[in-house]
Amino acid sequence: PSVVGNQSAVDRLRAIQKDGNLLHLIISGPPGCGKTTSIGCLARSLLGDKAGSAVLELNASDDRGIDVVREKIKSFAKQKVAVPENRHKIVILDEADAMTSAAQQALRRTMEIFSSTTRFALACNISTKIIEPIQSRCAIIRFSKLSDKDILSRLRQVVEAEQIPFDDGGLEALVFTADGDMRHALNNLQSTHNGFGRVSREAVFKVCDQPHPSKIRSCIQC
Repeated sequence: PSVVGNQSAVDRLRAIQKDGNLLHLIISGPPGCGKTTSIGCLARSLLGDKAGSAVLELNASDDRGIDVVREKIKSFAKQKVAVPENRHKIVILDEADAMTSAAQQALRRTMEIFSSTTRFALACNISTKIIEPIQSRCAIIRFSKLSDKDILSRLRQVVEAEQIPFDDGGLEALVFTADGDMRHALNNLQSTHNGFGRVSREAVFKVCDQPHPSKIRSCIQC
């Protein structure tokens, strides 16, 4: 997968890739802007064919509880895994800002104990919800909400590559309903295609269960 938009953030990640020295990272930004995809791309480029065994990806809001997440991290950090020279195992923790302060304190201790072998990349919506002792150990890279232009460009690439029937109004409706969230746009594209076989304006608004903007305007004008 490739990342759309956020060029300055992507450039910082490319600089890390080129240097090869991965620091602990916090990547913050709104949902669907490419945070986790970016970290995954970086991990695979640094670790190559070892990424399968040397990368652990978890969601901090796992419904089995933070204790399960914490134990998986500790178990992974203790494992001896072959990695390329001067590289580290990588833990990717999504929705890290969902962790309680106590859980973050425990994570901080784990980061300290295993820093010689393991790097941590935390994805979150709001970086200020990460406790300061973790923030101070991390490079912070900020992503922003994607522009409508970026989302439209990617959607057009996808429908043309997958040969999905569409019209421009359908793509514009997907952009409108996505509100800057690429994941949301792609999910709605798939649902519309599955449900109607064609991406049109009317089909998108039915799938998204949203009123057509023209209906909203007519209600406002009443």
